[in-house]
Amino acid sequence: MSSTETTNKTPVASEKTNVKSTRDEPVLQVERRDFIDLVPEKRPRVQSLRGFDDCYTDIVDYIVRCTHKIWDERDVGLIYTHYTHNCVLYNALGTMYNREQVVQDTLQRLIAFPERRGMATQVIWNGNDVDGFYTSHLVTGTGRHTQYSHLGKPTNRTFVTRTVADCMIHENKIYREWVVSDNMAMMRQLGLDTDAIAYGMAKEQFDKGFRVTDIGENRRMVGQYPPEMECDVSIAHTDTEEQCLRWLHEIYNRRMLGKIKDVYAPNVQWHGPLMKELYGQAAVIHQTLALIGMIPDGAWMPQHVCSNPCEEGGTKVAVRWIMEGHHLGYGELGKPTGERLFVMGMSHYHIVNGKIVDEWVVYDHLALLAQIKLGQMEE
Repeated sequence: MSSTETTNKTPVASEKTNVKSTRDEPVLQVERRDFIDLVPEKRPRVQSLRGFDDCYTDIVDYIVRCTHKIWDERDVGLIYTHYTHNCVLYNALGTMYNREQVVQDTLQRLIAFPERRGMATQVIWNGNDVDGFYTSHLVTGTGRHTQYSHLGKPTNRTFVTRTVADCMIHENKIYREWVVSDNMAMMRQLGLDTDAIAYGMAKEQFDKGFRVTDIGENRRMVGQYPPEMECDVSIAHTDTEEQCLRWLHEIYNRRMLGKIKDVYAPNVQWHGPLMKELYGQAAVIHQTLALIGMIPDGAWMPQHVCSNPCEEGGTKVAVRWIMEGHHLGYGELGKPTGERLFVMGMSHYHIVNGKIVDEWVVYDHLALLAQIKLGQMEE
């Protein structure tokens, strides 16, 4: 599969820029640190950050601290100094094309969930302050639905959900961002009618004139040829990243799900959509089959990969990917409708001694359901 088929291709940085520091102290990692250690006071800057605000000491501190300031400390106006005026923000059902839209969207979300806390789970990154940074920020969100909002009457129920935000950053400003949230998990925990919510999401897009574009073949297979044996690994920066992309191509595009027992540890922990926490190779095989089976003609395409050595041992790898195909199989979305589906997904992997010991994967069934309803509205 050619990387030229993917959109939104990002500049790459050499492997050594991931660990380059202006001091002996390394760039922060999230896993073992309390929040006050992730946004330290009086810590000297340990990484070259030309053009960044003085309070930031490295790129992980930047993304964790500014996220907390905007969302938890309610300094929403920081978006004006941390996003470019023409920033583009992609999600699974709609795109924002300017900074003011980001401000307005943030305000509306804060209204609905004033008790929400977004806790940094991990940040995987690459780049430098000359070419630009890329961060993949996994957040575990908790809160309670206490206010009237676009979701209607508050239910006062609590929720836990996961979100991954991938950002391209240059001189203190985010200029492109991809956000994937497990909204279906949240709506189910709140006891809301997910079918009605998906219909409302679709109707909003339909009324704006947006339609589902069904391009037919997705080039996973060309004509009567089988899938490509080898994947294009040109977006990788390290041997570990190349190997991870080859594993995923083998599993998702060549449908060789037996590969999972070779590359996942027997005691792997899988953290998936709908806040599932599962264990072992059999669980990974089943959940992977669930996605492929729901979109059996789907083509899996990586769009970005980055990695960092992990303080716990091994390497953390972040992959931003899409899957395109049609709703031709049973699953979480119910009876097959034949509608075209576009999955925007984010996966984080912890690889130790050549085996995946942890996988976090986020994609949104609610956005997929809305896509189905949008296609049905057009018909």
